[in-house]
Amino acid sequence: MRVDLDGEGATPATLPRFQRASFQARRLSRLTYVLGGLGVIGLVVSLFVDLFSPNSLWTAVLTNSAASLLVLASALQSAQVVALWRARVIAPDEVAISSEEPIAAEEQGWYDRLLTRIGGAGTSMVGQIGAPVFWLAGWALLALISISMIWNLALIGTNVGLTGSVAGGLLLLIGFGLLVLERQLSNESEASWPEAEQLAQIARGAIGTLLIAAFCLFFSSADRVWPARLAVLTGLLPGLVAAELLIRALLSIFSPRNGRLEPRLVASSFGAGLLRWPPRPLMALQNELHNRFGIDLRQIWAFTYMRRAFLPVMAVIVALGWALSGVHEIPMQGRGIYERFGKPIEVMGPGLHAGLPWPFGTVLPVENGVVHELATSVSDGASAERALDPAEGPPPAVANRLWDATHINDKSQVIASGSGDKQSFQIVNMDVRFVYRIGLDDQSAMAAIYNSADIPSLIRSTASRVLVHDFASRTLDELLGEQRSDLAADIGNAVARDLKKLDSGVEILATVVESIHPPAGAANAYHAVQAAQISAQALISRERGAAADQANLAQLHASIAHDQAAANSRETMANAQSADLSFNAEQQGYAKAGQAFLLEQYLSQLIQGMTHAKLLVLDHRLGGTSAPTIDLRSFTLPVDPAASPKSAEQPMAE
Repeated sequence: MRVDLDGEGATPATLPRFQRASFQARRLSRLTYVLGGLGVIGLVVSLFVDLFSPNSLWTAVLTNSAASLLVLASALQSAQVVALWRARVIAPDEVAISSEEPIAAEEQGWYDRLLTRIGGAGTSMVGQIGAPVFWLAGWALLALISISMIWNLALIGTNVGLTGSVAGGLLLLIGFGLLVLERQLSNESEASWPEAEQLAQIARGAIGTLLIAAFCLFFSSADRVWPARLAVLTGLLPGLVAAELLIRALLSIFSPRNGRLEPRLVASSFGAGLLRWPPRPLMALQNELHNRFGIDLRQIWAFTYMRRAFLPVMAVIVALGWALSGVHEIPMQGRGIYERFGKPIEVMGPGLHAGLPWPFGTVLPVENGVVHELATSVSDGASAERALDPAEGPPPAVANRLWDATHINDKSQVIASGSGDKQSFQIVNMDVRFVYRIGLDDQSAMAAIYNSADIPSLIRSTASRVLVHDFASRTLDELLGEQRSDLAADIGNAVARDLKKLDSGVEILATVVESIHPPAGAANAYHAVQAAQISAQALISRERGAAADQANLAQLHASIAHDQAAANSRETMANAQSADLSFNAEQQGYAKAGQAFLLEQYLSQLIQGMTHAKLLVLDHRLGGTSAPTIDLRSFTLPVDPAASPKSAEQPMAE
């Protein structure tokens, strides 16, 4: 319970923690200087090492170890503040015990005197908040910044040699000293030193960091990556504690300050409190809630029931989860080989399947109809990240080529060649790709899992052997003159036969020859041959086109003449048939009607002939005994234009 000097019956001199406060303050002061000095030295050495060997194991080990020592030093300094307050209460004549009586300048440290000169002990922000809070926040922030600067999980292995063994031994020696300190703090009773247990918890975090750092140095080598990664991850332990101390320091600003009330240790860490055996995180949380907020979870029956039922419920959940491990879900594009006690039983299709739980029954995944494409050769530097070259700088070495794209999948093949009467060889680069899948039957799935450790490597090695054997018997002329489809078919059949002999379970679906790059001299000659062949073929095609044009034109003219003659003959025949039908009809009409038919024909012909004639029909009885006279002269009577209409109409009337 905290002591209030203004309360009634307060007798701090009778309490053991007040009686030993002076001794504890001196001891904490020495430990703070020693550990803080070691932490600062470690950071300085880490900076020098980073200048000569950046992103190395040494930087991670030294920085994390120094950060853990700085965090412990900040906690010791925060505990020293509490011990000094108790010491001032026991000796009121020697040391001021309230904020109204400032500490003498000769009893203050250089940092406290500097802050006092800046703003005054009682009026400035430093005087109101307190210099120990700034110290705690500063040490924690320095540790966090140091850890964040060296955080890099892409470190490679480092061969530290004898120096690493010596440094690891030194870290173990410092860790042993901290272990002695932790044991002493753990043996302190709460009545004589309430902050000892919390300081021991933070000391355990520093000890763990130093031990892991030494372990990484002992096992580090050029071909091992995990020591470097583990050394970087070790920074999580002091980093989390430093972050918690920084947050507590910031939150303490909003706490009311009372110089007559016994202060509470600010540098207490819940995360460091979990470093105990056996670990009891729930009890630590319960004690923290009870001490900070006065909430006692032990009085709530629900939590008591949950604590009692936790183990049985967890056992049931674990047993149910273990039983459900025998249920396997296989996707649509996959299959599964079910193993019972290590023996393959069957090949399962897509869907849900039940079997024995792990490890008695397992399912090995197998592809189901997934098609892959594989190149026979892949460059080692294809996946490596290359540095970008400046736009104004010289061209990179990889740009020294005649084509504008790198052929990373080309594979060099030696083929036979001849120069005059001498035999030789040439090198041809080819890009051959295989399209394959695992066979759809159960035997192929079994073979793909149990007979092949790496299917792409198996296909690539088999294809390389087939290509070497196949091209050893070919010449450049045969290679360039043969159809690419026939060449791909020969290679694919040979690879498929070899894979079948090996019982790999792989099915070659297609073989594609993407490109063939002959030597430079042969390429130029072949290009000239190809150009001449193309020109000859183009000339032949043009002549064939002209001949076809002339033949089609002649055929068109003949077709037109034939069609015209056929039309004329058809028209003549139609006219003759029409005349014949007309004659037969007239003959039949005359036979039946006689003279009447002739008169009708005569009259019809007369009507047709006189359709447009001007006729004047006169009755022969008008002239009596004399025949009528027809005047066929074409003239009209003169008409006077000046005559009146009446005079003009008179002759007509007459």
